[in-house]
Amino acid sequence: MTEITAEREGKGKTILVVDDDKNIRKIIAANLELAGYRVLAASSGLAALELLDVQMPDLILLDVMMPVMDGYEVCRRVRSRPLGTHVPVIMLTAKGESEDKVLGLDAGADDYITKPFGPAELLARVKAKLRRMAVDSTLQPLTRLPGNLAIEEAIKRRVASGEKWAILYLDLDNFKAFNDVYGFMHGDEAIKLVATVVVDAVREHGGEGDFVGHIGGDDFIVATQPRYVDAVCNAVIQTFDARIRTLYNERDLRQGYIETRDRRGTLNRYPIMSLSIAVVSNEHRPITSHHLVGEMAAELKRHAKSMPGSTYVRDKRRQ
Repeated sequence: MTEITAEREGKGKTILVVDDDKNIRKIIAANLELAGYRVLAASSGLAALELLDVQMPDLILLDVMMPVMDGYEVCRRVRSRPLGTHVPVIMLTAKGESEDKVLGLDAGADDYITKPFGPAELLARVKAKLRRMAVDSTLQPLTRLPGNLAIEEAIKRRVASGEKWAILYLDLDNFKAFNDVYGFMHGDEAIKLVATVVVDAVREHGGEGDFVGHIGGDDFIVATQPRYVDAVCNAVIQTFDARIRTLYNERDLRQGYIETRDRRGTLNRYPIMSLSIAVVSNEHRPITSHHLVGEMAAELKRHAKSMPGSTYVRDKRRQ
């Protein structure tokens, strides 16, 4: 029966070590466990694939030169699995030639370590790949901006800081109608346009440590300081209003609206897309909960959407 060995339990992420050399497996496992990782080990490519039928690790360390099935083939089979598409794979090999590295990368490997290697190098490569994976998993795929986990953390950090801050919630008006008439690909272009405009405005008019996130769909967030709010909002609105028109055809631009029927068959007119921005800040009163930030933003955004065109609304209440 094919050998599959599970090393002793540890803490943190799970790493699968695949190597036909028992001593190398033990050395690698010992170093990883000392660093707080849980380690699984397989003595062959077939053993690794059997293990992956049961559990998908957070990272795979894969030897290239193994009998029956080499590391290149194992990597290709891992990548062919739905759950194995994004698992980091670091190949281990005694060969250092560039063409061997190219073969590994072509098979789907993320990195390449040449034997012999020291524990410090191994751990550094593992940490870097897992860190990169953690960052990538929080990014919105369309805009490559931080998603909800990072957004929540950014708001919590500011609420707890005791410093003055401002949170901008941005929402596209009439986006659904545009998406229905022009199609989802044009809808994606509109969302990417908002992302670009916001990032550029914050970079030019914001401050050090400002944050831009993509909540999802056509909703975005900016964390900045109160003194930058007006400049950032005005830059976003001015640039967006000019550039969003490039996504419409001449007829719709000329008439200033698009037409689409609702579920009841009624023909409705929707103006050219605009941006509504709600600005929540602790500038005038203390805010002690990130949940309260979201509630206040929803109220302000409803007010902003009741106004025609692109606009922003700041909460200046002191109670």
